[in-house]
Formats: sequence, C-alpha cells, structure tokens
Amino acid sequence: MNRRMLTKEDEAAGDEVQVRREDQDKINKFSRLHQRELNIEEELKTKNKEKEELDDITMELELADEDDTIPYKIGDAFFHLPLPQAQEFLTSSTSRVEEEVSALEDKLSTVKDEMTQLKVELYARFGRSINLET
Repeated sequence: MNRRMLTKEDEAAGDEVQVRREDQDKINKFSRLHQRELNIEEELKTKNKEKEELDDITMELELADEDDTIPYKIGDAFFHLPLPQAQEFLTSSTSRVEEEVSALEDKLSTVKDEMTQLKVELYARFGRSINLET
C-alpha cells in the first residue's frame, strides 16, 4: 500500500465535508473492528503454532514403542499414560484446536467484510480526505 502525505494543492483542493455524528460513529466502529482484527490475527497465529506443535508430537508418537508410557501434560502436571491413551488425548486436542482455528478464521472473515463495507461508505463520503488503510 502506498502511503503519502497530501500535497498543499491536494489539501487545498479538497472540499471540506462536515463530519456528522453517524460518520463519526462509522469511523469509531472501523477503528474498533481494526483492533479486533489485529487481536484475532494474533490469536490465530498462536493457535496455528499450537496446531503445528501437536502435529509434530503426533508424528513423534508414531515412532514410539507400544509398551512405553508417555508423559502427557494436563494443566500443570505430567501424567504417564500408555501410548494408545496418549494418542487418543492428542487426537482430541488436535481436533479441538482445529475447530478453534476454523472459528477464528470465520470471525476474521466477518470482521474484514464489515471493515470493507465501512471503507466503501466512508470513502464515498469523504474521498481522499480520510485514510482508512490499515
């Protein structure tokens, strides 16, 4: 995205558009949505990392011996579980994280759609005198 300052001519040529209460509400809503978008993206990044780690652990457990007990972390404690039970817990954790990732992606899509709609409305009203590029 190309960000630049307005030249004096552009600034002078711009028609002064009065900011109505509803316009200010839309600008505020856009700002809140942008912050929500950043938070969701950060959370999504964390969940994707957690999913990758679970996938790596799953691959490692495929190489483990059937008779081994596997230390499995539940909360702050480690429990030594038989391999099949550890794999079962790992599968349920992986599916839970995948569902959370899917829900976050849906939320992010909804937020981006709302932001796009607000951008269209605000740029139609204010033209180049407002910058909504994030």
